[in-house]
Amino acid sequence: MKHNNVLGNLHFHKKYCQSSRGPLKVKLNLNQATRKKARRVKRAAKAAAMAPAPLQKLKPVVQCPTQKYSAKTRLGRGFTLEELKAAGLNPSYARTIGIAVDHRRRNRCEESLNANVARLEAYKSNLVILKKGDEAPAGTVVNVVQPLPPKKFEVVTEEITDEMKEFKAFTTMRLARQESKVQGQRIAVENRKKKD
Repeated sequence: MKHNNVLGNLHFHKKYCQSSRGPLKVKLNLNQATRKKARRVKRAAKAAAMAPAPLQKLKPVVQCPTQKYSAKTRLGRGFTLEELKAAGLNPSYARTIGIAVDHRRRNRCEESLNANVARLEAYKSNLVILKKGDEAPAGTVVNVVQPLPPKKFEVVTEEITDEMKEFKAFTTMRLARQESKVQGQRIAVENRKKKD
């Protein structure tokens, strides 16, 4: 390109513009509302066909990954084999009564294990198993699975004592860091003295 002119930045990605080949075809999405309704009707038909069995499987409560979201809880993929064993359920049988099973997930703490075992026990206590073709008893709630329990936020208040005011956090941390740095050297000196 000659001289100090502006570089060409022509917008030729607009496929609906008039071109030398005539107006190009544009894919429109005018059936969005119709498809939304069709999906809703299909979900309702599936729920009616499966009734009184629930549409979704029972899922465990798990912590979100990474430090940013680890304080939040959500529904996981499935219960671990350890959780099912603690609740007295067989994995293959659990799948038939509407419980999701994930053989890859591991329990890393007792709290989550106990919480999910309690969730399974509550589900078992409310479970009504019917033979094929039987009607659900009157007053039975159908197509509802245990939702995620609401989180309780509790603020703990405490009186500030004179001991707390006098505590020097930064100094304590600095001294602890210094001690950890020279700890190895002190151990080595002690070992040398013992040898001598």
